[in-house]
Amino acid sequence: MKNSPIDISFVIVNYNGFEDTSELLISLQKWSDQKYFSEIIVVDNGSKEDESKKIMEKFPEISVLRSSINLGFSGGYNLGISKSIGRYIMILNNDTIIVDNSLFGMIDFLDNNPIIGAASPKIYFSGQGNIIQYAGFTELSPITLRNRAIGYLETEKDLYNNPEKTFFTHGAAMIIRREIIEKVGLLPDIFFLYYEELDWCYRIRAAGYEIWYYSHAKIIHKESRSTGSGDTYLKKYYKTRNRLLLAKTNRKGINKYLSFIYLISVAATKDIISSLFKGRFDLIKASFIAIFDFINLKTK
Repeated sequence: MKNSPIDISFVIVNYNGFEDTSELLISLQKWSDQKYFSEIIVVDNGSKEDESKKIMEKFPEISVLRSSINLGFSGGYNLGISKSIGRYIMILNNDTIIVDNSLFGMIDFLDNNPIIGAASPKIYFSGQGNIIQYAGFTELSPITLRNRAIGYLETEKDLYNNPEKTFFTHGAAMIIRREIIEKVGLLPDIFFLYYEELDWCYRIRAAGYEIWYYSHAKIIHKESRSTGSGDTYLKKYYKTRNRLLLAKTNRKGINKYLSFIYLISVAATKDIISSLFKGRFDLIKASFIAIFDFINLKTK
């Protein structure tokens, strides 16, 4: 793909989010950098209404794919990636907004640093001025799988204005080399929703490449529009199950089993007790079913 005429393929997944997707597409077209050749692919991922038709009518120059079923975060992006031809692929949540042409600078950054397999820009919360959501991630702890989003809820600081090697990209906005995907595979669709980009980053790093935070590019993220704000059954189920899956796929030996013990006997139990005090029996059910499904290796 080095000879592809397309420098970057923007892949966006839409799920019952026509208005958000439209706002993103308008901003992406507004700030398109003519120095680079790009394509935009939108996957309508099982929306209740076939929103692909509305997207095609409003944006006839954009490639739109339709899946009649919800393929999840991974499956939706994988469908779009499989139809893309760019040297680089940039996945964008449909609830992000482009504010300038700085994302295109990531192409030159990766061109000049072949050791970098994937990167994410600086991400700001929507409607909160210069409050940062992402300026890199720390490594996950060996047993509890806890880590920290660098810069999270902090205001703009010089500390976060330099590109830095980091441990994980942010799933809301990440660029990856096509040849990396050819080496490590597509997003792991076993996760369906949540933590799949962390698993992907582990595989990228295992292949000998680095993950970077690119501070000179920025984007705004509305966050959690498709799953709803606050605790929901969907969030509780997939986050509980997928933490266990992440331990299964990325921990070895005694650490794997210690992680299983912690995530079930401590983390999940704490969540269940908290949900009980809140009267959220739906969340209690989600936690139990998530653990049951993990044990029985149900993946969707």
